Amino acid sequence: MLALGRWQKGNQVVTATAEEFDRSIDRYRPELLAHCYRMLGSVHDAQDLVQETYLRAWRARDRYDASRSSLRTWLYRIATNACLTALESRSRRPLPSGLVAESDPRGPLVPGGEVTWLQPLPDFLLSTGGRGTASIDRASLRLAFVAAVQHLSARQRAVLILREVLDFSAVETADILRVTTASVTSSLQRARARLKDVGILEEQVTEPSDAEQRAWVDRYMKAFENADVEGLKQLLTDDVLMEMPPMVNWFIGRENYGVFMDWVFAKNGNQWRFLPVGANSQPAFAAYNRGPNGTFELNTLQVFTVTKGGISRNSVFRDAEVFASFELPATLEA
Repeated sequence: MLALGRWQKGNQVVTATAEEFDRSIDRYRPELLAHCYRMLGSVHDAQDLVQETYLRAWRARDRYDASRSSLRTWLYRIATNACLTALESRSRRPLPSGLVAESDPRGPLVPGGEVTWLQPLPDFLLSTGGRGTASIDRASLRLAFVAAVQHLSARQRAVLILREVLDFSAVETADILRVTTASVTSSLQRARARLKDVGILEEQVTEPSDAEQRAWVDRYMKAFENADVEGLKQLLTDDVLMEMPPMVNWFIGRENYGVFMDWVFAKNGNQWRFLPVGANSQPAFAAYNRGPNGTFELNTLQVFTVTKGGISRNSVFRDAEVFASFELPATLEA
């Protein structure tokens, strides 16, 4: 069989077959997808960049030398530099709350025009062969965090993620990016300062357990199904934030949230069905509204941030590309 790649075992250098090489690199696919998603904020672009990473790795397989770097570090070098190249021709992907001033919940919905929005990431894309997301840092997949890093330059984004999310050393990060350790340190300091400016301090976020978060959202779905606005408000924190790309509207506060939901039920009626999903390691559901023909038609995908005190954020997406990435059915039977 064809021998590919040089592997270090003690003082002995051995080679790997094509099949062994494929098996060795394939186990890193979920975490590389998470990495490219954090960098780009787009599910489709992240998937494309992971494919490009594996194509580049395959083409360079005979040059991989385990005595110089681990296979994981080598793959992250390829993926990170592919992302940096891609970002040269792409603008940042914001959420409405990071783009425009707060809206009046009584005002009309305003389309975002040509804005390229941050997309949510389906949790099922981070599982393969029965492996879940245990090795992937959950906090760094939150929509709020991924939206915040969009404020950083591409290089600062890469340094922050490599150092503080993936726990590469300054020396390893410098090697991946082919820069000096002094440059890595400087970029990390600037990235931290910028995140502080935009108000993201992820280490201060305390999450309930997965079961507790799901329970909060299950109660929310029940109140939603009953068009119970007061019941919905009781599940929210005082400073809850709602945003709804591709509309630029967003607002803060339980009362504003209630005003908007009154409008939602007045406009769309009170007949809804829900399909629970997972997005960005956060609870989410697809909402279906009963249409004139009696079937329930896909209306929105809603992603929740849940704290010990209740639901603190609801990011509501109404976008065909997002629906497709979650493989959501267009209708549900009555």
